[in-house]
Amino acid sequence: MKKIGIFYGSTTGTTENVAHMIAKCLGVEQSDVHNTASTPPSATAGYDVLILGASTWDAGDLQDDMDTFLDGLQVIDLSGKMVAIFGCGDDSMSDTFCNSVGEIYHRLHDTHAEFFAPFNNDGYTYNNSESDIKGMTVGLCIDNVNHPEDTEVRIKEWCADIKQEIC
Repeated sequence: MKKIGIFYGSTTGTTENVAHMIAKCLGVEQSDVHNTASTPPSATAGYDVLILGASTWDAGDLQDDMDTFLDGLQVIDLSGKMVAIFGCGDDSMSDTFCNSVGEIYHRLHDTHAEFFAPFNNDGYTYNNSESDIKGMTVGLCIDNVNHPEDTEVRIKEWCADIKQEIC
């Protein structure tokens, strides 16, 4: 199996918890789960697969630590690396639901990374999301505020997709 690194930006702890749930589901060691507040983008070098996650804030903004982390990651050639994205949001913020997922995707689009593991947003009600690109959701969206009962199931389904793609 390819070496997986999980990198997250979390303000309230929700995205951090989701990152650890993903790690457990994929069998990723806790030492390979990184908070972007204290991790340089160069730490991605030792991984074949990057799983990046952040929450969406205010008017659809990316979480601050991930925003800074991406500034550095954008200038790295990620050729040969697979990137999967997850994000936490609130579907009652119907015009910006999980914008962080789309923001990460757009910011890394020119790094030559191979994006994988899209996931559907079935069950969520919103008007707009930057995570929806050309009719496809480019990553896993989690609403632990309004739909906490779906979090574990969605993570397990997404991780099953990831396992299938990287083996």
